[in-house]
Amino acid sequence: MRPESTQQVLAFAHELADVAGAAILPYFRAGAAIENKAEQGCDPVTAADKAAEQAMRAKIRAERPEDAIVGEEFDDHVGTSGWTWVLDPIDGTRAFIAGTTTWGVLIGARYEARARIGIMDQPFSGERWAASPERGFWSRGLARQPLVTRKKTALDQAILATTDPFLFEPHHKQALLSLRAATRLARYGLDCTAYALLAHGHIDLVVEPGLKDVDIAALIPIVEAAGGVVTDWHGRHHPKGGDIIAAGCPELHAKALALLTNP
Repeated sequence: MRPESTQQVLAFAHELADVAGAAILPYFRAGAAIENKAEQGCDPVTAADKAAEQAMRAKIRAERPEDAIVGEEFDDHVGTSGWTWVLDPIDGTRAFIAGTTTWGVLIGARYEARARIGIMDQPFSGERWAASPERGFWSRGLARQPLVTRKKTALDQAILATTDPFLFEPHHKQALLSLRAATRLARYGLDCTAYALLAHGHIDLVVEPGLKDVDIAALIPIVEAAGGVVTDWHGRHHPKGGDIIAAGCPELHAKALALLTNP
């Protein structure tokens, strides 16, 4: 491992979040042009997505050229240090286009196979969730709070979130419906903010289908530092995308996972 602490890597991740936010904000609610990356359906990308990722990549290559980069919009960059930056410049591009504030900048830093650093930044609101293996914090301006999930929540009292129930394939939809029926209430359309709010103790469960590595790498350290659990639907830790479940504590995770796999 590089002769540096995870806190040093986290400090650099904060700098990346700053440059990404500066690149994005001029485009927000400004009628930015939209491209569709999908041959079928809609997978939107804006100039803000590209500008933010380019800004982060330029800073990494200038200051940490031995690090690898995996990004949403551009080709992977191979590194030799063992550190890999996993970048999603705007997670929730649909929310960004609609002018809502549930989108965020996701910055993960993985050492070898494990995600160790995570930042979820919302530049418009000024909120930032950040974590290393040692601790996690929410901040806005001078305000700062430690991240702690809500513990020992019964399944029938849990708050469930998923971005869009229509994203679930037919064979997964029954699992979502069963989990929704077993919990107290559900909220939709939160994108990465759902995981941040879970780490902050406001949401108890997040369930998502078909995520990419860039969608989840930054969020795993944030949830885990707060005391939560993130796995795929097979219970495997440190997933690099796929079908994801996050919970505020191991007990709730086990109950929800059992319902997902046997709806």
